[in-house]
Amino acid sequence: MRTRRSQFSGNPMLSRPPVAKAMEGKHRSVLLHEAIEQLAIEPDDTVLDATLGGAGHALAIAQKLDKGGTLIGIDADHDAVVRAQEALAGVAPKVHLVEGNFRNLKAELDKLGVAYITKALFDLGWSSFQLDSGRGFSLKADEPLLMTYSSSEGGSASGGKDPGALTAAAIVNEWSEESIADVIFGWGEERYSRRIAKCIVERREKKPFTTARELAEAIYEAVPPRYRFGKIHPATRTFQALRIAVNDELGSLSQGLADGWQALSCGGRIAVITFHSIEDRLVKQTFKQWEEAGEGKRVTKKPIVAGETETSSNPRSRSAKLRVIQKVPT
Repeated sequence: MRTRRSQFSGNPMLSRPPVAKAMEGKHRSVLLHEAIEQLAIEPDDTVLDATLGGAGHALAIAQKLDKGGTLIGIDADHDAVVRAQEALAGVAPKVHLVEGNFRNLKAELDKLGVAYITKALFDLGWSSFQLDSGRGFSLKADEPLLMTYSSSEGGSASGGKDPGALTAAAIVNEWSEESIADVIFGWGEERYSRRIAKCIVERREKKPFTTARELAEAIYEAVPPRYRFGKIHPATRTFQALRIAVNDELGSLSQGLADGWQALSCGGRIAVITFHSIEDRLVKQTFKQWEEAGEGKRVTKKPIVAGETETSSNPRSRSAKLRVIQKVPT
């Protein structure tokens, strides 16, 4: 599979590009200032943004670098790479944008001829653009039940179709009731996982699920009445679990962190922003292992969370946690 990439460099930015302003109105990068501050970026650093998303963090990183610095951005979503290319037009540092999964980080750095990085950011949230991508992330939309991060059906990181790739529709329409329940409980921490799985299997016998709205409505009917009026929609945890399964998010995160750590120079830092307890636990344990092995020192013993001002203006930041670790001489 070939990976699409865009490489460009330009002159120092005189003002923010119009596209960047437009993106800020639609998508707000969570813990933006805290992440940039904790990374302690130097003008000549080689910085990896492993999850471009809305390009908010990438733009802030680029503004910390001069023409001696390098920014490498990765995203599985072709549209995210295009947005980043527009947002980063005219910035000072050299920029490499790669369409691919950060689980292939080592291979991508090798292709670019980048021997090491000095800083890295993994923002594990998904952008507002993905909600409107038409791939089944929204609970309220009549969209194909895909939940793939790439732009086309099948989930190919190169943007091409891969009919053999996993989709949310395949899980809910083809997997056994027990397997569905295990996924919903294990990766969604959903207390009513077995009740929901039973309902899914019963409903699909009458008509296979084809849209996100159909699935959300079925889950709504499956849970107890008192559970339907909580802080979040009763299908939220199930959708999270399906998204994690479809994209192998935890496997990708483990591999991406390992490769990022291997490529990180001594004294360099990795910052990770998580949005649910499962991925935060994985990051916490990974950082702890590196510290106990004498390879790193956690800059943040406890995670940094969003302040009241940010949470009031951007509700999705309430669950965000930022953890940072620095590589030390062994």
